[in-house]
Amino acid sequence: MNRPLSRLALRAPPSPSRPPSLWPLLLAIALCGGRAGAQNAAPPPYIAHERLSEEQIEVIELNRPALPGKSFAAATIIDAPVPKLCAIVQDYPAYAAYMPNTKSAQVVAANEHNVLVDMTLELPLGKIKRYRLQLDAKQRGATCQLNWKLVPGELKIEDTIADTTGYWMFSPLPLNPAKSVVEYVVYADPGPVPYGLGWIVDMMSKKSLPRTLEALRGQAKKM
Repeated sequence: MNRPLSRLALRAPPSPSRPPSLWPLLLAIALCGGRAGAQNAAPPPYIAHERLSEEQIEVIELNRPALPGKSFAAATIIDAPVPKLCAIVQDYPAYAAYMPNTKSAQVVAANEHNVLVDMTLELPLGKIKRYRLQLDAKQRGATCQLNWKLVPGELKIEDTIADTTGYWMFSPLPLNPAKSVVEYVVYADPGPVPYGLGWIVDMMSKKSLPRTLEALRGQAKKM
């Protein structure tokens, strides 16, 4: 699903008051090369892989004070190869059968670059949240990454969420490629939360992380 991205070369005309310099061209090459490298390189892990095991899930909160929502990273090791896990998380309609609080996940559009999925969450006390995600998968050698971001819609603020972005990252366990290192990074901003319902923030982020990874582990065992 990964496609090469177009590169925009930056060009600066030579100064009329001095001989042409190679510096603008070298700067343009450096910027383009750096941008391409950032696009093609996998993000560094937030949780050291040496800390991971199949018996537990590590969760940390990421410090991003400039953002109104909360960011978390979770990681574990799952006894399944990367292609299997990557295929599971891209089977969006199946989310309702095993993902926590997911009532439905409906694909509404797809092309060679990404997929649009309408998500419906069913939270305690009858709270329903609906939103649309844009997802794209990237394959880098033996590593698979599935990114998502919120697509703004026209729902009432109380019926949707303000923002969410994140990704799944699957890479082979170095000592046993039949197993995978699984990383899950999420930013969530549920928007205005009525007094007494602050638990919604945790339900959509921190508290849901271990259950989400355990749900994936369980689904991989069934298949």
